[in-house]
Amino acid sequence: MRGLLKAFAITGVALTLGLSSASAQDSLGDVSLLAPAGAGGGWDAAARSLQQVLTSEKLVSSAQVLNVPGAGGTVGLAQFVSSAGNDPRQLFVAGITLVGAIISNGAPVDLTQVTPIARLTGDPLAIVVPASSDIQTVDDLLAKIKENVGGTIWAGGSAGGADHMLAAMITQAAGADPAAVNYVAYSGGGEALAAMLGNQVTAGISGYGEWQAQIESGDLRALAISYPEPIEGIDAQPLKAQGVDVELVNWRALFAGKDITPEQKAAIDAAIEKVVTSDAWKEILAARGWSDYYMSGDEFASYLTEETERVRGVLTSLGLAK
Repeated sequence: MRGLLKAFAITGVALTLGLSSASAQDSLGDVSLLAPAGAGGGWDAAARSLQQVLTSEKLVSSAQVLNVPGAGGTVGLAQFVSSAGNDPRQLFVAGITLVGAIISNGAPVDLTQVTPIARLTGDPLAIVVPASSDIQTVDDLLAKIKENVGGTIWAGGSAGGADHMLAAMITQAAGADPAAVNYVAYSGGGEALAAMLGNQVTAGISGYGEWQAQIESGDLRALAISYPEPIEGIDAQPLKAQGVDVELVNWRALFAGKDITPEQKAAIDAAIEKVVTSDAWKEILAARGWSDYYMSGDEFASYLTEETERVRGVLTSLGLAK
């Protein structure tokens, strides 16, 4: 919560980061933001949005985004863990899909090896079908799953990621075995969209923004969103509002090196507090269709622990974790 952050003199804290006295008052110096995925995806967009606001608000001297894709983000995480250490200028952007990838891949690194800074955004996932589909409602989709779970083909992002987890949760809500979900993981949103428009799959899941143009053009029909509450500007209603007890937020967050000092963390916390309360950040959220999902401090650290166990439970039901 924003209110949990205490005001402090940035000058003294910034000097502990090794900044010159001239730059210490307002800037964290030269920072890098590692996005563990290729350019154009959600983590990359979040990192570049942070880069933009940190720079425009003069909270850094400069900011560079580094893309290190592979294995659902675990390749980038491993690189970050090995290089960041006690360097407060190295930051890392990731989210729930990385939590799933760590578990399903049995990765040798995990998020206990970094310092949680803040949860930043929540991206509502949309459940869509082709406009020509005879599935008109969420109830129609549940009925189809119950009738033939294997014949219900889902399109989405990486295996074990947020899209896959939501498909499993909806399948379970329909009374079918989530481990039997017929899920096709596509490497990019364009491929998943082509499968949807080509009627090669039954339904698709992705961030609402990924499908928005096709929903508005009428090529895709949005049945629901996975967010717990209705979102202004989105006609599709939450699954919960339609009687399906499922919610999943595709959140994105910021992390720092494991060995930064409390003073260094406080300086980063203060900078991110200024980011999320800035008009520039609010404009980005509106433009990208992201929700303000800010949470920091011990509250975010506790949330991360609980979310990891929740994700592990979903992946276990899919047979992707033990």
